[in-house]
Amino acid sequence: MFKKILIANRGEIALRVMRSCREMGIEVVAVFSEADRTAPHVLFADEAYLIGPAPSSESYLNHEKILTVAKASGAEAIHPGYGFLSENTDFARKVTESGMIFIGPPAAAINTMGDKTIARQSMLKTKVPVVPGTEEPIANIAEALAVAVKIGFPVLIKAAGGGGGKGMRIVHAAKEFESAVGKAQRESQSAFGDGRVYIEKYLEEPHHIEFQILADTHGNTIHLNERECSIQRRYQKVIEESPSPFIDEELRLKMGLAAVETAENCNYVGAGTVEFLVDKYKNFYFLEMNTRLQVEHPVTEMVTGIDLVAEQIRIASGQPLSFKQQDIKVTGHAVECRIYAEDAAQDFTPSTGEIVMLQIPDGAGTRFDGAIRQGMEITPYYDPLLGKLICWAKDRESALNRCERALREFYIGGIETTIQFCRSVIKHEVFRKGSYDTHFYAHFKEELHAELSASSEEVLLVAGGVLHHHRDQAKHQSHRSDSSRKGRSNWVTFQQGRNV
Repeated sequence: MFKKILIANRGEIALRVMRSCREMGIEVVAVFSEADRTAPHVLFADEAYLIGPAPSSESYLNHEKILTVAKASGAEAIHPGYGFLSENTDFARKVTESGMIFIGPPAAAINTMGDKTIARQSMLKTKVPVVPGTEEPIANIAEALAVAVKIGFPVLIKAAGGGGGKGMRIVHAAKEFESAVGKAQRESQSAFGDGRVYIEKYLEEPHHIEFQILADTHGNTIHLNERECSIQRRYQKVIEESPSPFIDEELRLKMGLAAVETAENCNYVGAGTVEFLVDKYKNFYFLEMNTRLQVEHPVTEMVTGIDLVAEQIRIASGQPLSFKQQDIKVTGHAVECRIYAEDAAQDFTPSTGEIVMLQIPDGAGTRFDGAIRQGMEITPYYDPLLGKLICWAKDRESALNRCERALREFYIGGIETTIQFCRSVIKHEVFRKGSYDTHFYAHFKEELHAELSASSEEVLLVAGGVLHHHRDQAKHQSHRSDSSRKGRSNWVTFQQGRNV
């Protein structure tokens, strides 16, 4: 087993990976940009190294600087988290060539499945159905437009080298096509350092359902059932749950087998996710494979009891899976709400500023994966995801009730967030019935925003309670003991010794 791992990421996912490492007795190394000098993942790590200015192209996407730091720190392996370099074939190859272990699939598998166009080409050779679209990245606008016309509008323009809704545009008519391609290419280049995009048919009334898979180096590949990811805004997920309220056991079995076949088709190793679109008639189509850990992986952890980060690390160290497909049991129901620094009332415009008050919910079956603290500055440089609220209970209704309760308790002051938007979704009758698809937000936008306004008074009451709590704490600030002050002094010395 590894003794030291470098986490080539930031924010909540860096902290999430570090926690599993700590539980496994593994030392962790953080990297940070100038904007993240005092970020929670930096302060949590055993060692931390500055790798560049705030822009990700000069820091978190800098291959050579990260590899230099990894070697200098004595790290044996690098965990990329999600986003940034997690699906970058060149980086994975460089890590391996440098003598370290990349905690993820082999570079060849990333090249096949992490690149969305190559993945489509590969899957067309299997029996797994594929969404209609182009097999190559767009090179000529006129030729690409001809393909779009042949497939039929609406179509999606999608990033070839990454996911998460970045570099994606829906096009409803030919006159919008060229502009949409340009915007998608620029966004993809900024997010992934890769501006290639391709065309995919936009299916009507689809469900976005994904299957978590694990594969070791000993020829064992299994799936851990599905996650329903149809609540989205700007083609990016906001709320996920497991199991899906839409699919039945027969369809679950077919899709699980297709997910395993997909992974085996590219000699996959590690944790990955096979994503499908399922139409209202329950026909399913391969969408893409994410060759990394997903943002929404905690819902699978909550219903299976399996630590996916720990499994990634064990697989990367050469250990075989300790369980078989028949050992995977799903217990209860889990739902995850992504908490973004965004203003839902203003078309989810990113929000920046200082977190002046913070109250994170707690209680049975309630988990928050985040990397925020009071007094922290939210900058415009990175993805606005602050963290994820995950709730588990014995059944779906109980899980949703628990989640709604936790969202009522959740307060982040000083910036706009999606907390109240998530609550408005959780309370919505159609969502409660489980009869929603990826068009949910578009169909119920006005109702959801009306609910946001109605919740404003409750939010103010919560804020008042949080403010009272912090004022009460401030009154006792002067009564700190000498030992407490000494502990704080030692903390400062410790930080100074960690290259931050």
